[in-house]
Amino acid sequence: MFSLNRSAFLNNPASISGSFPDKHRRILPTRVVVAGSSNRDKSNGSLLMATDESTATLKEMRDGYAEVVDPKSGVSGGVQDVYGEDTATEDQPVTPWSVSVASGYSLLRDPHHNKGLAFSEKERNSHYLRGLLPPTVISQELQVKKMLHNIRQYQVPLQKYMAMMDLQERNQKLFYKLLIDNVEELLPIVYTPTVGEACQKYGSIYSRPQGVFISLKDKGKVLEVLRNWPEKNIQVIVVTDGERILGLGDLGCHGMGIPVGKLSLYTALGGIRPSACLPVTIDVGTNNEKLLDDEFYIGLRQKRAIGQEYAELLHEFMTAVKQNYGERILIQVFEDFANHNAFDLLEKYGTTHLVFNDDIQGTASVVLAGLISAMKFLGGSLADQRFLFLGAGEAGTGIAELIALEISKQTNMPLEETRKKIWLVDSKGLIVSSRLESLQHFKKPWAHEHEPVKELVDAVNAIKPTILIGTSGQGRTFTKEVVEAMASLNEKPIIFSLSNPTSQSECTAEEAYTWSQGRAIFASGSPFDPFEYGDNVFVPGQANNAYIFPGLGLGLIMSGAIRVHDDMLLAAAEALAGQVTQENFDKGLLYPPFKNIRKISAHIAAEVAAKAYELGLATRLPPPKDLVKYAESCMYSPAYRTYR
Repeated sequence: MFSLNRSAFLNNPASISGSFPDKHRRILPTRVVVAGSSNRDKSNGSLLMATDESTATLKEMRDGYAEVVDPKSGVSGGVQDVYGEDTATEDQPVTPWSVSVASGYSLLRDPHHNKGLAFSEKERNSHYLRGLLPPTVISQELQVKKMLHNIRQYQVPLQKYMAMMDLQERNQKLFYKLLIDNVEELLPIVYTPTVGEACQKYGSIYSRPQGVFISLKDKGKVLEVLRNWPEKNIQVIVVTDGERILGLGDLGCHGMGIPVGKLSLYTALGGIRPSACLPVTIDVGTNNEKLLDDEFYIGLRQKRAIGQEYAELLHEFMTAVKQNYGERILIQVFEDFANHNAFDLLEKYGTTHLVFNDDIQGTASVVLAGLISAMKFLGGSLADQRFLFLGAGEAGTGIAELIALEISKQTNMPLEETRKKIWLVDSKGLIVSSRLESLQHFKKPWAHEHEPVKELVDAVNAIKPTILIGTSGQGRTFTKEVVEAMASLNEKPIIFSLSNPTSQSECTAEEAYTWSQGRAIFASGSPFDPFEYGDNVFVPGQANNAYIFPGLGLGLIMSGAIRVHDDMLLAAAEALAGQVTQENFDKGLLYPPFKNIRKISAHIAAEVAAKAYELGLATRLPPPKDLVKYAESCMYSPAYRTYR
């Protein structure tokens, strides 16, 4: 890499070599991308990096080599002030003009192309790496083994998270290779539950930009802000405003850890190219007093904006995204938004954008998949069940609605009738018709005729559910009395304790199995270790959204879908349930092992794409003959490429 003083470069290009003595003069390519040239990226004014993927190939550069000498230079082996900083006063601005080529030191600092010690001898010669690396050449497989060994040395999960994020910033392909090959071990590190702690401490651990921050200060300039992001061919965006991060509350700007983590999984589990993924945080302030008083907080230090000011910024963002990236950009929107915003925004933009809310729709799809699996092996149908939810927020009502849609699809019953099989409990007790006037609009479809019931255990005894689902965000609310009541009513009580992180789970796997005398069919949102009860070892199922959203995203992208339809969510759930075997279920699993996640995602993508074509929402025509094989062929590979 070499850098150029602006005035010296524009007036005398030969001066760029003045920092080298004659006998060690570096031979540089005369084909250089400069500010103001035709190669400038007009969208954001940045200088383009010449890489193996650019039009200026290394061979062309080699063919154009020439010596460039500054005849005025009197420097002999010293350091020339190429930046112009020494000649400027400290309060005088200087322009950081620079030109980079994908070779030498700049190549080792480029996470997209860096291979570390895996560069071959030939590559080291042709890309000016000789001497910049130790002499040994090792394989990517050995690098993976070494990194896994290093990460396992850390005892604190957050330290493992930081080590993984550091690797992602140094060597992108190695990061994804490590994650894909060890997904069951590392998924809890890069995503839930560890990402929750990472968000809480994001200001302290923040070191490099990992996405785009759009704040109230950028109002009126959101399109310009988006164009500052260096990657232009974006296919999926995950955006949060940080108001309700997992079960941890308002974390404001520190919520960026969620989009970063989710997009890592879009790549590792669903095969979406890393360069096609964009994490975004909408910063409208925070009501978290602890963060506002924290000297390391990196967001706006003001109370959270609401009303028109908030709505206008969100609308500008949604408009700018479509303007900049087109109709087929997938926006995983309103991620960890508060309930009062998430539903309204999903309804508002669902008809105009390709939007998907993982908290509402992804959670619903993965839970429905687990229930379909349970019915497949226990017998019966969803229409035979009675459902009771603790929690009536976006996750709870989203799951309930998708269950009602699936029952309606299976039985041809009107949706209004299938909803009557599902009961919800919120902080004020059972949702019943006598509370209708005081309910938020998204709770009203679940207000059925019944006398008021305050306590959950009383609701269990009154409703007599076969399936109990927790989405409350309140830890240990499935008490011993509640689980024992479920066990007394059902030979095989189905208990889903879905709140994240683990500390907020309604009950643990151990509690569910112990209090039900080993009869519960259990799944959770965050992972629990296998538990031995009697002569059996139970492996708790994890109703992790990561089963659904990567494959769903791949299916939408590869079909060129322009809208998300509920039938696509049902198709994704059925595809996931179809991957569960009898052997999995015998071990207590309602979901297939995560080690097969890429295969699972390919099947989900195929079913989602098929539904997009069936509904007339796909734009990539004609459709491939074998959608599963096509999905697999579209997936990003983290294997190292050979450089010319």
